[in-house]
Order: sequence, then structure tokens, then C-alpha cells
Amino acid sequence: MEDEMFEQLMYVLNQLVTWITAGAMVFGGVVPHIPQYRDIRQTQKAEGFSTYVCLVLLVANILCILFRFGRYFETPLLWQSIVMIATMLIMLNLCTNVRVATELQTKKRSFTDFEWSHFWSWSRFVDYMQCVVAFTLLAAYITYLLLDSSVFVETLGFLAVFAEAMLGTPQLYCNYQNKSTEGMSSR
Repeated sequence: MEDEMFEQLMYVLNQLVTWITAGAMVFGGVVPHIPQYRDIRQTQKAEGFSTYVCLVLLVANILCILFRFGRYFETPLLWQSIVMIATMLIMLNLCTNVRVATELQTKKRSFTDFEWSHFWSWSRFVDYMQCVVAFTLLAAYITYLLLDSSVFVETLGFLAVFAEAMLGTPQLYCNYQNKSTEGMSSR
């Protein structure tokens, strides 16, 4: 009787630890962006945050989700990618709204202009969404066509991990251009 109760207790504890670690995996990547979001919202200044960070994380997580079609991985990692995509879209929306409200430029930039010099520097959030949807559909179609190729699937996984590994590069470049880290979250 005691052994059975002990086993049940251990099972419950194991399940609890599993849920807690899964939750930490899913939401752990979002936590650093919360103070950044609050700072941008309070100060109404987005110059210290590179939206290219959002681009890198969007690409990495979209590729990660597509990689799962070729090689199964744990469900919490899939949810992590979905949550991170949603978080980056929220950050982009905030940054776009703040920049539009503070900039006096008369020339509006859009995704459909197809100007490489203004890529990812658009005036409306909907343009970022169009780009993300276009990239997702193109990458999904290519993945669908090449899903039977293990070389392609492994390359897809590598590109997802490599893109995320390069995450610091856009912010580093933004800080270099600004000659400052002002506006970045200190937390």
C-alpha cells in the first residue's frame, strides 16, 4: 500500500516537473522581451530596438516549424516557436506604431514597393505581415516539394538554428549605428 502511494506521488511529481519545464521552454524565450516591450511603450521610443531581431526570430521559428514536418521533435518546442512568432509580431506592431507616431517622414514605405533598400523598414504593420505570410507560404511550398529529401530537411533545421544563433547581430549593428545602447532594456 505504501509502495503504491509512493509510486503515485512520484508520478504526480514527475508530471508536475514535466509541465513546469515545458512551460519554461515555451515561455522562457519571451521573458526577455517583456521589459523591452514595456520600455518602448512607456517611452514611445523604439530607436534602441532593432526590428531585424524580430525578422531573425520570425525566420528562425518559421523554419523550425517547417523542420518539424520533416523530423519530429517535442511538442513544447513547437509551441515555443508559435509563441515566439506571436511575440515578435506584437513587438513589430508596437515598434511600427511608435515609429509612425514619432517620425515626420512624408514618404510611406510598403512591402509591395519591392525596394530592397527599404526592406523591413515599412510604415505599416500590415506590410510586415504580408512579408511574413509570403515568406511562410514560399518556404512551406518548397518544404512540401522537398520533404522527402533528408538533406533538405537537415538543411532546414540547420538554417533555423543558425538564424537563431545570429540573433545578436542585428542588435549589435543597431547599437553600432546609434553609437549607443540607449533605449535598450537594462533588465
